[in-house]
Amino acid sequence: MLYVINAECVTDSLENRKLIDLAPLQLLQNQGLLLTAGLTTVLDSYDPGTAGFNGYTIIAEFDSLESAQAWVEQNLYIAANIYATVVVKPYQKCF
Repeated sequence: MLYVINAECVTDSLENRKLIDLAPLQLLQNQGLLLTAGLTTVLDSYDPGTAGFNGYTIIAEFDSLESAQAWVEQNLYIAANIYATVVVKPYQKCF
C-alpha cells in the first residue's frame, strides 16, 4: 500500500538539513517503491528564495503502516533536530 510521509522542519534547521542522506530515498526509487518525494516551500513559489523550505513530503509503497513508520524512524532525522513532526498516513491514489 502507498503511504504519505509529511515531515515539518524545525525552525532554523537549514544547516542540519544539508546533512540529510538521500540514499534511503534512492533505494526506494531503485526498488520501484517511491511514487514521489519533494520539498515543501515556505512561499507559494518554485523558487522561495531566502524564505526557503519548511518540510518534505514522500509518497512510497510499504508493506504496512508499521513498516512505513519504521522506515521513518530509521531514515528521517528526528533525533538530529531536523524534523519537528513527522506524520505517516495510508494513501490511496485515485488518479
